[in-house]
Amino acid sequence: MYVNRNYSLLMTFKWSKKSFYYGVIYSSFVTITYKLTGLGFSLPWEPLSVIGIAVAFYLGFKNNSSYDRTWEARKIWGAIVNDSRTFATAILTLLDEKSSESFDDLKKELIYRHLAWIISLRYALRKRKTWEHAFGPKNLVFVPTFFQILQDGLDKELLEYLNEEELKYYKTKSNIPSHILKRQAEEIGKLKSRGLLTDYKHVWMHQIISKLYDNQGMAERIKNFPLPRQYASVALWMTYFFCALIPFGLLDIFITSSELWIWMTIPFSGLIIWIFFLMERIGDYSENPFEGNYNDVPISSITRGIEIDLREMLNDQNIPEPFPIENGFLM
Repeated sequence: MYVNRNYSLLMTFKWSKKSFYYGVIYSSFVTITYKLTGLGFSLPWEPLSVIGIAVAFYLGFKNNSSYDRTWEARKIWGAIVNDSRTFATAILTLLDEKSSESFDDLKKELIYRHLAWIISLRYALRKRKTWEHAFGPKNLVFVPTFFQILQDGLDKELLEYLNEEELKYYKTKSNIPSHILKRQAEEIGKLKSRGLLTDYKHVWMHQIISKLYDNQGMAERIKNFPLPRQYASVALWMTYFFCALIPFGLLDIFITSSELWIWMTIPFSGLIIWIFFLMERIGDYSENPFEGNYNDVPISSITRGIEIDLREMLNDQNIPEPFPIENGFLM
């Protein structure tokens, strides 16, 4: 997620420059062919403008749909932050300590297991799907060190909060976050049987677990169900079709006046083609808010923030630092 006030024009162009270059090359070919052959194959601009309006409306629909997915994903992770704080506060304050026995280790175990759930959920949401964009170090032009954040092994991170035997059990399951929550529910049941939770507190704690399951399910719904491909595909092909006609329409405009030189078709065609493909690309890269690209929900930073909050509640030692903002990006 970009957190500075504005993308610079250079960054925007660098991200989308191929469409401009291809537009200039294509319009140059059309214009030179028109000039050398003398064939009158220009097209009236009026019908092309109608097509352009239709394409713009469709791109607007796609971009709105993509933005809705991203904003819903951010609200889900906002709920995860709130529910994580509620869960940790409940563990630290609601246990009925009726003896001199210390429960600090038990509280720490439950909160650490919750942190393991968040980390495993983050990794699950970052697994690449077939409809998502290819990802690797070469794709991270603006954030070169973030690939290492994504590639740090799940086992390594989970071993900070789980013992090896418990982690080995989770690794046999296809959905690790779900089974971590299941274990939490079982441990809360044991607290009730030991008399450390009243009936009301026991029910309330299970309601918190239920909310965490809801949050996980909503995030998985966005991750596992793409923006319907017919909408995404039609937007792309409509843009290609319209942009292919742009040089022919501009030739019809510029050739009518000696002041509007025919060669102005080339830069203006490149500019219009770039704008339309930029609109399409923005929607395309906003569809999947968990794939780990520049404009996604910064779930790594959110996860680290939850780690810091909960470990500070425990008065823990060696608390990690927040992920830094690099070149204006928070991932």
